[in-house]
Amino acid sequence: MEISTLESLHEGKIPIESHRRLLSYTVGSDDVELPFTLRLAQENGWSLVYSKRVFEEYKRFCYMCMHSKMACTPSLDVDQAWHLHLTYSHDYWKRFCPELLGKPLHHGPTLGGNDEDVKFLEQYNETLQFYEQVFGVVPPKDIWPHANIRFSNTLRLRWVDLSKVYAIEKKKLYWLVPLMISFTSIITIFGMKFLNI
Repeated sequence: MEISTLESLHEGKIPIESHRRLLSYTVGSDDVELPFTLRLAQENGWSLVYSKRVFEEYKRFCYMCMHSKMACTPSLDVDQAWHLHLTYSHDYWKRFCPELLGKPLHHGPTLGGNDEDVKFLEQYNETLQFYEQVFGVVPPKDIWPHANIRFSNTLRLRWVDLSKVYAIEKKKLYWLVPLMISFTSIITIFGMKFLNI
């Protein structure tokens, strides 16, 4: 079944039918053991619900890229969905781009350096504004954080082999560390009593 490409912006907004078709697009089959959104969730440590929301935002981002006069910059989570979609190369290059978007959408890495940082920060802010115009709502903050969070110097993203290391969110450590200290103290006290020290 051939898909017709999505309509362009109408009075600065996405046409309703195009928005419906965009959001209904799926990568591959949902009848497989590891569908796209479940793989996206597993690879990023997200819930399936959050993964599905990110996938919707990714498709909105791609639509914006096709209809913006300026380059658009994704959030980190949207970028993760884009990276994964590119590995489904047949779907991406033979279905999604030509049949839905209407033309190729390439992904390129940053060249690095201060000029690139400034460029992408500005593009990201413009992307957030364009999102509001096109979709008529503010982008969800948990998926599209403020630019100072998106481009924070404290971000330390790494691929981690979870079969070799444990990964715990820092916010979970605030209750885990005191619990571990209490547990260690209890074990020490009982050990001293047991050994009659």
